Amino acid sequence: MNATHEKLREEFDAYVAEDKKIEPKDWMPDGYRKTLIRQISQHAHSEVVGMLPESNWITRAPSLQRKAILLAKVQDEAGHGLYLYSAAETLGVDRADLIADLLSGKARYSSIFNYPTLTWADMGAIGWLVDGAAIMNQVPLCRCSYGPYARAMTRVCREESFHQRQGYSIMMELMKGTEDQKAMAQDSLNRWWWPSLMMFGPSDKHSTHSSQNMKWNIKRFSNDELRQRMVDMTVPQAELIGLKIPDSDLKWNNETGHYDFGEIDWEEFNNVLSGNGPCNKERLEARNKAHDDGAWVREAASAYAEKKSKK
Repeated sequence: MNATHEKLREEFDAYVAEDKKIEPKDWMPDGYRKTLIRQISQHAHSEVVGMLPESNWITRAPSLQRKAILLAKVQDEAGHGLYLYSAAETLGVDRADLIADLLSGKARYSSIFNYPTLTWADMGAIGWLVDGAAIMNQVPLCRCSYGPYARAMTRVCREESFHQRQGYSIMMELMKGTEDQKAMAQDSLNRWWWPSLMMFGPSDKHSTHSSQNMKWNIKRFSNDELRQRMVDMTVPQAELIGLKIPDSDLKWNNETGHYDFGEIDWEEFNNVLSGNGPCNKERLEARNKAHDDGAWVREAASAYAEKKSKK
């Protein structure tokens, strides 16, 4: 590292330490840029792939109101992907390249979306647990040191809070219903609880990026801190409506002021992340089909933009 580069790095670190925002034209270390491209693009991919498990239930929603709400939610997720791809592009990458990495299977997205949605109750569990975990992860990102990402997350988090309430509302209604409906809600919680806790990533002792990301103010809290917050928030919500968390080791700890909970199956997490989950292949096939089917829309938009620029 030469003297000039070292000086720039020191100034950058001091600037970030003062909780100031880095903008696209500012100097930044290569590692900072690469980390943001990886994180923001994976986040964008997760929003886009995340539409698939829920769009499957739009036509089967139990009422017109529920159909409209779910349709709006899926539309929100598409918008989130748009904001995030746009934020990633400010770092000098091409959106087409990011999408190509997703479609080829090279890029990762959140492992949670590789699980199937078997019943209507899964729409409740996803909204309540998955979007609840997303909020836990994403609210601190509103204070991320990279300006475009932080500003995108402000809007995303507002919409995710609606999604979380929508999901919990579905679970509440089911728990007021018949025994079959209550059993459906409990079964959904049983299947989505552990994958939701996996959303925060590997344990701190196995996380390869957390330490540096926290120094750069990209992350504000460690994976395990966020996971603990999720458990502490969700357990009382489950108990309030009569649901039982599927964890025999779960108990309140008076000394720590937090819930103790069981060990996550990290082998399952790594297996799904490496492409061997229940729906990995199905999700990528669906995204590739949508991309191919939408080629004419992209071509028409490009032709229109070119025609307009010549006027």
